[in-house]
Amino acid sequence: MARKRLVKGSASAAPAVDLAALADYISQFSSKTIVVLGDFVADEFQYGEITRVSREAPVLILRHTQTKLVPGGGANAANNFAALGARVLPVTAVGDDAAGEALREYFLRSRVDVTGILAVKGWSTPTKTRYLAGWAHTSAQQVLRVDREPTTALPEATREKLRKALTAKLRRANALAVSDYGFGVASPELARHGRGVRKGEFTITLDARYQLHAYAKAGITSATPNEAEVEALHHVNIGNDLNELQRCGESTMERMGLGSLLVTRGRDGMALFSPGAEVAHIGIHGAPQAVDVTGAGDTVLAAYTLALAAGAGALEAAHIANIAGGLVVMKRGTATVTQRELLEAIRREIVGEAAPVGNEAAGDSHADGSEPQVAKLANVAKERG
Repeated sequence: MARKRLVKGSASAAPAVDLAALADYISQFSSKTIVVLGDFVADEFQYGEITRVSREAPVLILRHTQTKLVPGGGANAANNFAALGARVLPVTAVGDDAAGEALREYFLRSRVDVTGILAVKGWSTPTKTRYLAGWAHTSAQQVLRVDREPTTALPEATREKLRKALTAKLRRANALAVSDYGFGVASPELARHGRGVRKGEFTITLDARYQLHAYAKAGITSATPNEAEVEALHHVNIGNDLNELQRCGESTMERMGLGSLLVTRGRDGMALFSPGAEVAHIGIHGAPQAVDVTGAGDTVLAAYTLALAAGAGALEAAHIANIAGGLVVMKRGTATVTQRELLEAIRREIVGEAAPVGNEAAGDSHADGSEPQVAKLANVAKERG
C-alpha cells in the first residue's frame, strides 16, 4: 500500500494532515449550500495611461482606458464561495444605485440566487474606487483610492426584511458565513437570529473587521480575524511575540466561546486555536512574496467554512484555507480561487511538482471548476494516498 503524503505546518508546528483527505473534503464543496450574511461592497477599478503632469497641480493626468467593477467585501466572500463550487445564498442590502445594480447583475450572470440582495432607496452601496496608472506597455500601479460609504443607517423595515430572508435561506443551508465590514448590514443581532433558526451542530463562521468581540453571545462556531484585527481588539503589538499571540487568541476564544479561532498572519502563515489543544502554527503555502493581498481574508473565510461544512476538523479546514489563501494572493486585484485550483494545488503537493509563478499559478480566477475535472483531481489524491 502506498504511503500517504502529509503536509506539515511550520517548525513550531501544526500536526500533519493527510493531503488525500483534504482533497476529499474539497471535492464535497459543490454539494454544499452556504448562506452569506455580509456587507456587500463594490470594488471599482479605474485604469488610465499616464499622459503628462498637470500644469494646475503636481499630479499625473491619466487618459482613461478601462473601468472594471467586481464584488468586494462580503460580496467577494460570496463570490469565493461560488468559485469554490458551493451554492450561495446571499443575504444583504445594497443601495438603489448603479453600484448596487452592478453587483446584482454580476451575481445573476454567475447564477447566484439574488432574492436575498435587497435594494434600499436612499441608501448607498459601499464603493471603493481605485485609480491605477501606468505608461504604455507597463503594469498599472494604484495611485489613489476613493471610498464612498453610506451616510445613514439601514431603515428598521430593511432590517426586518433581512431577518425574514435569513430565516428562509438558512432552512436550506449547510452553514452560515458572516462577513462584517462595518457598513451596518452584518450584525451580532442578525447572527444571533441565525443561531436561533439553526441550533445545535450547525456551523456559523465570522470574519469581522472591527467588532469581533461584539459577537460574543451570537453562537459563532469559528472566526477568522487577521493579526492586525486581533492586535486592535487587545490593544497590543504582537509582531514576533508568539506568547502575546497565544494570550490574545486564548482570551478571544474564551470570551466568545468559540469552537476554534483561525488567525491569519500574512507572511507568517496562520495560527489555529482550539479548546484544550496547543496553538497550531501553519506556515504559508507557496511563494513568500504576495502579488496582491486584496480580499485574501474573504477567500480564507470561504475555504475554511466550506471545509468545516464538509466535515473537516478545524486543523484540516485551516490547511485548506491556507492553501486557498496562498493561491489568491498570487492574483492581482480582488480575486477568487476555484475548487479546481485547490485540488490542483494539492495534486502538485502529492506528486512533488513545483507550482507555476504568479497569475499563471492561479489561472483564471473565475474558471469553471466543473465536476469531471474536480473528480479527476480528487481521484489523483486518493490514488497517491
